[in-house]
Amino acid sequence: MSKKDSLWYQSLRWIQKKLVQTIVVPRDPFADLNLDPDKPVVYVMKTESLSDIASLSEITSKYGLPSPYDELVVDGERTPRVVCLEGAKPLFGQRESNEFFLNSFMDLLKVHRQKPELDIQLVPVSLYWGRTPGKEDDTMKAAVLERQNPTWLRKCLMILFLGRHNFVQFSNAVSIRYMADEHGTDKRIAHKLARVARVHFSRQRKVMTGPVLPKRQVLFQDLLNSESLKKAILEEASSKKISEVEARAKAMEFLDEVAADYSESFVRIAERFLAWLWNKLYKGINIKGAEQVRQLHHDGHEIIYVPCHRSHMDYLLLSYILYYEGMVPPHIAAGINLNFWPAGPMFRRGGAFFIRRSFRGNKLYTAVFREYLDQLFTKGYSVEYFTEGGRSRTGRLLTPKTGMIAMTLNSVLRGMERPVTLVPVYLGYDHVMEVATYHKELSGKKKKKESVWQLLGALRKLGNFGQGYVNFGQPITLDLYLDEQIPDWKQELAKDPEQKPKWLTPVVNTLANRVMTSINDAAAVSSVTLTSLVLLASEQHALERSQLEKQLDLYLKLLKDLPYTEFTSVPEGDGKLLVQQGLELKKFQLDSDPLGDIISIEDSIAVAMTYYRNNIIHLLIVPSLIASCLTQHEHITRDEIIATVKDFYPLLKAELFMGIEDIEAHVTQVLDLFIAQGLITESACFSPVDSQINQLLLLAGTVSETMQRYAIIFNLLAVSPKMERSELERESHRLAQRLGALHGITAPEFYDKKLYGTLSVKLKELGYILDSDKRGDVERIRLRANGLLRSSVRQTIEDSVAAEHKA
Repeated sequence: MSKKDSLWYQSLRWIQKKLVQTIVVPRDPFADLNLDPDKPVVYVMKTESLSDIASLSEITSKYGLPSPYDELVVDGERTPRVVCLEGAKPLFGQRESNEFFLNSFMDLLKVHRQKPELDIQLVPVSLYWGRTPGKEDDTMKAAVLERQNPTWLRKCLMILFLGRHNFVQFSNAVSIRYMADEHGTDKRIAHKLARVARVHFSRQRKVMTGPVLPKRQVLFQDLLNSESLKKAILEEASSKKISEVEARAKAMEFLDEVAADYSESFVRIAERFLAWLWNKLYKGINIKGAEQVRQLHHDGHEIIYVPCHRSHMDYLLLSYILYYEGMVPPHIAAGINLNFWPAGPMFRRGGAFFIRRSFRGNKLYTAVFREYLDQLFTKGYSVEYFTEGGRSRTGRLLTPKTGMIAMTLNSVLRGMERPVTLVPVYLGYDHVMEVATYHKELSGKKKKKESVWQLLGALRKLGNFGQGYVNFGQPITLDLYLDEQIPDWKQELAKDPEQKPKWLTPVVNTLANRVMTSINDAAAVSSVTLTSLVLLASEQHALERSQLEKQLDLYLKLLKDLPYTEFTSVPEGDGKLLVQQGLELKKFQLDSDPLGDIISIEDSIAVAMTYYRNNIIHLLIVPSLIASCLTQHEHITRDEIIATVKDFYPLLKAELFMGIEDIEAHVTQVLDLFIAQGLITESACFSPVDSQINQLLLLAGTVSETMQRYAIIFNLLAVSPKMERSELERESHRLAQRLGALHGITAPEFYDKKLYGTLSVKLKELGYILDSDKRGDVERIRLRANGLLRSSVRQTIEDSVAAEHKA
């Protein structure tokens, strides 16, 4: 009987199994890593450990991977399934020589030398019993529960106290065949494999646990002694006519107000609460792109997460996901409005640092906050902030606030040793708890101040809210971004480091817009968002079930065959499944009669459902505009449709943060898909197929309100070409309110003053405001916008603009 099968070892494994709860990273090794199920696997571990191998054995049996206890047999030759870099640390004395473990690599290379067809995959496996990064002045606790090189006694204590927080992380496989073919099979290569593995495990530990945590008061003293804060304190004392001691005390107060107090112990406890909360709230969290972020951490990047902001749940969701994906939860820039008892202290222990809504007029606070943020970057803590500055009330992304991005870019310009990378994150939900409150605020009701009672009230309403979605977008490494925008930026800074570059502000603005575009590029389509998009485009917000399912199938075809980006996620299944999921979530109403089922959105929640539609409207707005051209014009050519889309796309891009690089090619692909689906035919002109016209009309309905807004704007510009931007915003908003009242338009964004402000900025940039050379373009776009409207709506706009002009 082998050692592993002895009663003693079986008993130990049974006890360990009762004490241990393991989390696997990534959750699906075959899907997320480059593992080939048809090739042999050998696991590489840092330290020889019976408990680690026992934990690994439990996981491999669950995922269908080879057991670490089963030796690898190649033509009768047996070799261990697990290779370690070092032996177990004894309770007393020195660890044995690594020569035995080095010979394991030699044996594997030797087998490959003898058998050219063989390709064994080396799969690094890291185990973490708890994830404490340690503090700069660790005490006896670290000695008792020392994580990196524990003796068997310490390992027993770790299993006892931290067994419920055991993480097993698989990494990308290394092909020994590749190593043998490229570098040879001698002892030097075995040494190289071992060195590479050691570096890998060291980096992997830092990704999982994060950098060492400083004591908070020690950090404060270091910051106060920095040259920039010393200078700011002296300026504060001089300008406010107070003593330097008083100014320093004021700076300390600001630091105490701002700074996080991250606690791994608190995070470990909070994780249990969050696990309960997400299971209570959602049936599942869908994640896309986490592996690329994990690799950035592993490669030593300073990661800054820039998610969209839908809900207060965003703070919790992203931290929770990162924790379970084997990364350290970030330090989060939270609004000072959330610093109320007891949430404030809890958020602070979870890594939140608090930021005031405005820094204006407070130079000392600005200096303190910048220095603190710079310190986070320097020490290697990942950071999270919301570029929108607040939660979206309409479901669309808001115009970005550039303050935090400017500070981040300034840190790069001052010189960061590691690359700084922004990671856009799309956060989505089948149900956002605050939606009802948002619409009250948009209708003029005063925003309620956050409080403990508001928090308790939200918890009381917990229910099953369907799915959550976390999609990581295209990372933006700031050094590379600056190289792209300003090729000689390093040389320019070297000449005069103290001078603010003239190009900084426009570069920050461009970067902020790229971040927002990248967030939308990673949008998650769901049953709720897509079904809302269809039903809200119908006249009575209701469709026959079969028609709804057919329309959803068309949209799924568009999204899958012509993917918006590689970062966008689209649900599996067909229209029938999506309708069923929406009904199960009670987002839609089902009525039946002898002729069949009717699916609808109740009038009382129709406005609320626009929020979910707006989350993904940018994905289908161009196909909708194309459908509108096809249904509103009897004879229209491919070139005319392309020209129409080109006229409106700059405005769509500005308000919806779209990033389609080749709009002409995209339009062509959509038209070809419509032909392939039997929706239209093409000879000299396009003709809709009569039996499919309803599908095109429904699709066209999505862009109708947008075209109405554009018609208002361009009719005003055509009648009053000397209209100032501020006047255009005001008059457009006023006419939109009138049009909405007369034609029953209830979508909140239709009346959003900020949206008209965004459009007016883009119109100014394009030269459509106060530019006589653009009169012809304005008139052409006005005619195109009017031509895509229902006659009654067009008449209302033209009459209202004419009346306004006379007045």
